[in-house]
Amino acid sequence: MALPPQITVEEFFRPPARAAATISPDGTRIAFLAPWHDRLNVWVQDVDGNDEPRCVTADRTRSVHIYRWSQDSRWLLYLQDNGGDENWHLYRVDPDDPSGDAVDLTPFPGVRTVFDLPERRPGTAVVQMNKRNPQLFDAYELDIATGDLTMVAENPGNVVHWISDPNGGLFTNTLTADGNIDIAQWDSANASLRTIVTDDGTDYPLGIFPVVVTPDGSGLWLGSNRGSDRTRLVRVDVATGEETEVDSHPEFDLAAQLTLPSPLILSATTGDLIGARYYGERQVIHALDPDFAAVLEKLSALSDGDLSGISSDCSGRRWIVDFLHDRDPGVTYLYDHATGESRLLFRPYPQLDPDMLAPMTPVALRARDDLPLHGYLTLPVGVEPVGLPMVLLVHGGPWSRDCWYYQPDVQLLANRGYAVLQINFRGSTGYGKAFTKAAIGEFAGKMHDDLIDAVEWAVKEDYADPDRVAIFGGSYGGYAALVGVTFTPDVFAAAVDYVGISSLANFMRTLPNVARPFLANNWHLYVGDPSDPAQEADMRARSPITHVDRIRTPLLVVQGANDTRVVQAESDNLVAALRERGVEVEYMVKEDEGHGFLNPDNSIDMYRAVERFLAKHL
Repeated sequence: MALPPQITVEEFFRPPARAAATISPDGTRIAFLAPWHDRLNVWVQDVDGNDEPRCVTADRTRSVHIYRWSQDSRWLLYLQDNGGDENWHLYRVDPDDPSGDAVDLTPFPGVRTVFDLPERRPGTAVVQMNKRNPQLFDAYELDIATGDLTMVAENPGNVVHWISDPNGGLFTNTLTADGNIDIAQWDSANASLRTIVTDDGTDYPLGIFPVVVTPDGSGLWLGSNRGSDRTRLVRVDVATGEETEVDSHPEFDLAAQLTLPSPLILSATTGDLIGARYYGERQVIHALDPDFAAVLEKLSALSDGDLSGISSDCSGRRWIVDFLHDRDPGVTYLYDHATGESRLLFRPYPQLDPDMLAPMTPVALRARDDLPLHGYLTLPVGVEPVGLPMVLLVHGGPWSRDCWYYQPDVQLLANRGYAVLQINFRGSTGYGKAFTKAAIGEFAGKMHDDLIDAVEWAVKEDYADPDRVAIFGGSYGGYAALVGVTFTPDVFAAAVDYVGISSLANFMRTLPNVARPFLANNWHLYVGDPSDPAQEADMRARSPITHVDRIRTPLLVVQGANDTRVVQAESDNLVAALRERGVEVEYMVKEDEGHGFLNPDNSIDMYRAVERFLAKHL
């Protein structure tokens, strides 16, 4: 047995040939992302595919990742920031004029933008911006054609997020003074909020997600775990606040993780709820409408992967869908429900052969306190899976989770002969609210014990060589890597900290303005409030920077200079302290990146460094 031929870092991390396709609401055109000058830009092609694709955006500096058709199919809208600073601007381009310039519809320095497109108001967008107050989003109505912006709701100080009604009204996700979450309706005549329902904020560390207004405006669909450990799909009556269960799964939560597609599948024709996603080891979709059930049956037959992006025209005839798979970087189809015909549109990475890549296997184990833990083990192809060098890959958040889908970093590591273990430690979402809440007060405590227990499990099962285990993670995962080399320095032979937290107190004090007022149910609850001296002392005790003198493990630190979530000082201070002691540490900073690298040349540089670093130390 032998490893398959090495796949280059460039093949894994170059831009996809095509990705993120959507169909225009009128069903005549397809938009997708594809490279232009080595950056992803938006391209358009007629739905029959007989014409040449036309590039309609022209960003040479930074890849475009978020775009949408306007409801009338007249425009394409996209978001772009400056070097990863997350101050998103909303741009408009004309798909009929590929050579025309993009129009910046929110040309305000230092302002962050979010937008939505009300289904029944095709020429308008609802735009949320922190233009008036850096800490608060206000709601504006945007005339897409003229660019005119009109404020329609001024944030009273506690609105986390505005929710647009298909008919033009507004609802809110609001944080109360005592940390609970109100779902409220905005009264534009009196510039006030009317509370519809109040939920325990501690059950929702990232706020209630999703919340979608019914087409007639009389109800709200959302994920709720009121009276239950699992998140169910419910409808809340706007007038009475009464909650009625719409759908649920006997074992799984509604798939309300930010790393997954929206758990609510809506009809492009009526705006009605037609499907719901749940997630265990893999995804399960419940069809809530007989017409969609027939469509879903046909779509599911196209691939053995998990159905991911779903886009249909407003008639419900033509559908563009893509699938997630562990070994296949993706596949995208066009399906015509009127004829039953389908055709393959593209594979994002046609140069990668799925048979050369490694399967992800769901695994389960018990933590030392008997808490059940779930995750995924990826073993290299072509070698005996015994006594392998292993990388413990830790997800960010921490209120996120690892899932079953293709990940280029996992596949690169497996292709180099490493076992890759991903464990959903306590605090991860998707396993019930009790599992998430088990992380309260457990940073550098039981959350880290779960990771160590996972390593010991892999060693006991003979997958991993205990002397050749590395820890690698980004954001919270970077913090976990630093905790690994300070609190348990004998476990790991190498560590990679990617945009990770070294000082919990400094991290919270330097979070973006729009995040700081709304920390009650996440960072303040789970870790502490640095304005309280006793809590800050505990945070210092749980911060790797405090224990930097314990680090003797080889360490690679990677940082984006424009990171607004984990600022560069988090890495600078750690590296300076190590170098002052004469400890060798590799340090990579990219001046045009933020919280996670987006540009392919930077990702390629980073993973070349990771490849060299792990080869040297494992």
